[in-house]
Amino acid sequence: MKSVIVIPARYGSTRFPGKSLARIKGRPMIQWVWEAAGRSRLAEQVIVATDDDRIADTAAKFGADVVMTKKSHRSGTDRVAEVADKIPAQLYVNVQGDEPLLAASAVDDLIRGMAESPRVPIGTLAHRIETEAEWRSPEVVKVVCNRHNEALYFSRSPLPFQRRFDLHAPLLRHVGIYAYRAAALATFVSLKPSALEKAESLEQLRALENGLIIQVIETKYRCLGVDTPADLARVESVLRRQARTNPKGRSRKK
Repeated sequence: MKSVIVIPARYGSTRFPGKSLARIKGRPMIQWVWEAAGRSRLAEQVIVATDDDRIADTAAKFGADVVMTKKSHRSGTDRVAEVADKIPAQLYVNVQGDEPLLAASAVDDLIRGMAESPRVPIGTLAHRIETEAEWRSPEVVKVVCNRHNEALYFSRSPLPFQRRFDLHAPLLRHVGIYAYRAAALATFVSLKPSALEKAESLEQLRALENGLIIQVIETKYRCLGVDTPADLARVESVLRRQARTNPKGRSRKK
């Protein structure tokens, strides 16, 4: 099964314009994401999808495969779908361009899970919620699943409701990495934004409202995305800790 990782990257951002090119320890953030994705053992190709010449030029300089996409796209998923029209594969993994601490093992868990469930159209990741504050935060997207680990609902509200917070309950935080089979991706982007999607501002609800199954694979990877300039300092702090514990480091590009 040919699997392709696509990293959608745009220059415009309300809270942090140009964040894809923001420097982290001397390198642009998009390079950190690309290098991390390149350590996947199961993906055959990693592509940066952008509509901006500045991002495209930077990505090309550090060796990335780049696909220029339309400026009119409403979301990263639309950008991934345009890549799918140009580069054939069975599976497309959408990795956010603001995840410089991406764990390639989590991506591989997602690809492996999709390979083991050939009838599942869409897959995603989630990890256990560790604190009540995390569970209550509207910035944290929660997901509840059925017995087959298929998503029932995603929400920014505390989910599922508990009269008394209990960490032993199946509380899951969604990790925004998706794997789409080619046909499911084409179907998804052809659908209009749905009512629940608009209410929660969560694109994945469009799939559920239209009857598409989303398989949820549990992971230990806890994402630390960059939404504001202040987040860069947090990422650099983590990288410094990692450098102390693994001074040699490792990198593998595709």
